[in-house]
Amino acid sequence: MSSSVDVLTPKVVVGLIMGTWLPYGFSAMTMESVGRAGFKMALEVREQLLEFGPELIGVYRTPNYAKCFEIATEASFRGVIGPVALVIFTPLIVGIVFGVETLSGLLAGSLSSVVQIAVSASKTDGAWNQAKEDIKAGALEYAKTHCRDEDLRRLLKIAEEGKTIGGKRKDTSGPPLNILVQLMAIESLVFAPFFASYGGLLFKFL
Repeated sequence: MSSSVDVLTPKVVVGLIMGTWLPYGFSAMTMESVGRAGFKMALEVREQLLEFGPELIGVYRTPNYAKCFEIATEASFRGVIGPVALVIFTPLIVGIVFGVETLSGLLAGSLSSVVQIAVSASKTDGAWNQAKEDIKAGALEYAKTHCRDEDLRRLLKIAEEGKTIGGKRKDTSGPPLNILVQLMAIESLVFAPFFASYGGLLFKFL
């Protein structure tokens, strides 16, 4: 068995394609879990406001902070099950079914995608997250003198949507990408002798 990997072979190209979409799927799953948790939190706050009344809660009635913390804690555990399973089981399945060459392409493709997503999350999404604050801080006064009310409302709406997306990518999907690459690489190295001896079942039966 050769110790080198030819990137032009079909097996490696398939791994590159699979590895390219893996970080994007991971980021999408983490962002979706944040969205579900935020929706549950909003429903809980709404129910408390309807139960106690907006004018009473916080003055004569103490909000149920414990319920909100419970929702956040539960979401933090349940939300990582899918992304962690994706990262852990994908190298194992690829190594066993397709073999070492495809697994090498998977790692290389994941690394290339992680770099792009990390730069985008720190720069682009950070700018989205900061745009609304900048508009409120000073740019809003400038916009009032140069934009109509309809355009101003549209500007604020776009900034709010950008902050909603950018915050989740920058704070939730961005930092775990480093762990994603390290975990996949270490797992592949640990099981490399097994993959070299027993991997590639798909091509053995073809």
